[in-house]
Amino acid sequence: MKKTYAYVHVSTREQKEDRQLLAMRDVGIQEKYIFMDKQSGKDFNRPMYQKLLRKLREGDLLYVKSIDRLGRNYADILEQWRYLTKKKKVDICILDMPLLDTRRDGDLIGVFIGDVVLQVLSFVAENERKNIWERQREGIAAAKRRGVCFGRPEKPLPENFREAYDRWQDKKITGIQAAKLCGMPVSSFYNKAGKLGGGGKY
Repeated sequence: MKKTYAYVHVSTREQKEDRQLLAMRDVGIQEKYIFMDKQSGKDFNRPMYQKLLRKLREGDLLYVKSIDRLGRNYADILEQWRYLTKKKKVDICILDMPLLDTRRDGDLIGVFIGDVVLQVLSFVAENERKNIWERQREGIAAAKRRGVCFGRPEKPLPENFREAYDRWQDKKITGIQAAKLCGMPVSSFYNKAGKLGGGGKY
């Protein structure tokens, strides 16, 4: 018996899936047939999507709200679309784009238009992802030029670090003993000592 499924996807746990879920309920899909992932869309190695693939059988219908909910990478989206429609022989319907509905297979012009639209939309989705990454990269570079520091701030050194360091340098104590005096891991002591010995300021 043919079944109808839905795939819902948000890229982070902070994003809301409400609009996608509402759209799936509007077309009458039962809750148990809705599969949802909350993680990056950079590839298709998502637990619920993979579970959905195992459930799909020839003739089943899969609803997705929009093409970018399926994936973000142009080549991967096309490859996955062909896998679902050609190998799994599943129908796909993209709710936000009625032209992307493989149930139109009897209409050759519709199939051609659908293929063109899919490629254009997949390209747009990937291009937007690249633009976001490029804007982030440029923003970080500009911030660094302004002197903004990224990453965790270094913890302040123990007050007796310089004294322990000097005693270690004079070979009066070992590095392990110096680290113990400072209450820090041996690796951290050597790391800070190396910076100090190399002209770093502490």
